[in-house]
Amino acid sequence: MTHTEQLSETCGQLIVGGYLGEDPTPSFLDALRRKHRAGAILFKRNLPTWQAGLAASARLTEAAGSGLSPIVAVDQEGGRVQRLGAPVLRVPAMRRLAEARDDELVVETARVLGSQLRELGFNVDFAPVLDVDTNPANPVIGDRSFSRDPATVARLGTRWLQGLQEAGVAACGKHFPGHGDTSVDSHLALPSVDTTIERLNEVELVPFRAAIEAGVDGLMSAHIVVRKVDPEVPATLCRDIIEGWLRDELRFGGVVFSDDLEMRAIADRYEVGGAAVQAIRAGCDVLLICKSERWQTEAHAALVREAERDSAFRARCEQAAGRCRELRQRRPASPTKQPNDLAAVFVKAEPLQRRLDALG
Repeated sequence: MTHTEQLSETCGQLIVGGYLGEDPTPSFLDALRRKHRAGAILFKRNLPTWQAGLAASARLTEAAGSGLSPIVAVDQEGGRVQRLGAPVLRVPAMRRLAEARDDELVVETARVLGSQLRELGFNVDFAPVLDVDTNPANPVIGDRSFSRDPATVARLGTRWLQGLQEAGVAACGKHFPGHGDTSVDSHLALPSVDTTIERLNEVELVPFRAAIEAGVDGLMSAHIVVRKVDPEVPATLCRDIIEGWLRDELRFGGVVFSDDLEMRAIADRYEVGGAAVQAIRAGCDVLLICKSERWQTEAHAALVREAERDSAFRARCEQAAGRCRELRQRRPASPTKQPNDLAAVFVKAEPLQRRLDALG
């Protein structure tokens, strides 16, 4: 293998992409085979049925080859963010679940959902939401958060991630360092917060500290500007926040996923290659580029160019790729080869489903 080919594989392990349609596209599968992607994130557009999810995860896993399982990820939070429909466990919004005041129900729900996701071939769930819902005007968090109380979010978020990971699915808490106090949706624009560092430590960071202490596999960055740290650069691209706070101060050693680089908070201000390089420099390990395969290719090429030019950046890429590989080894995607077995898994969850449906 040439030096350039090796760098291409290393940088490819830093990108998890999406694709259009129910079936993985030939170009996406080819990128997986060439190790120019670490895996895929699937959305409702890809998942009209659970059978489609199982078929997609099987094709993605096959394309990645026998050496290392791909990341096969989904946002299956509950409430308004559930990419897979029935008969996969339908979970109420986290706020409704918290109002039941039953910590064991939270663990059981996450464990059962995790077992279903694992059988379907998913090995990463971008949940739980660890944001504290402190701003009633927040258009994007709201009832996705367990509570307006940081201790409650910390306690229940920890229960949720424990249930998922006991089932063999990596949990990824989001959105660091906290999206709850914003009034702008980062899908549409760049939010900013004027929160003091003291307030962040007392409120927003509390659930993230608890999740790290509980051994969460992954955390996702937020596309928000924390003005007291940097008045212009969003957290995803800010070394002081990712490398400084998350790595050095909070001692997180797991995988840092960027939120989607196609969101307008980033895409309106940075071209994708530059954003990809800056996010990796800041301390992110895996970049989500959730729709455009062209942008995925551009980000990959920019990472390779920068790694060839700068030995320190190349070392950062190798570190990030190592974290990604370790997660994939520990939480392999292994879609069941017996689809009929899934029917039994779904039936077994019916009593729990009735309890959840009763929560409203």
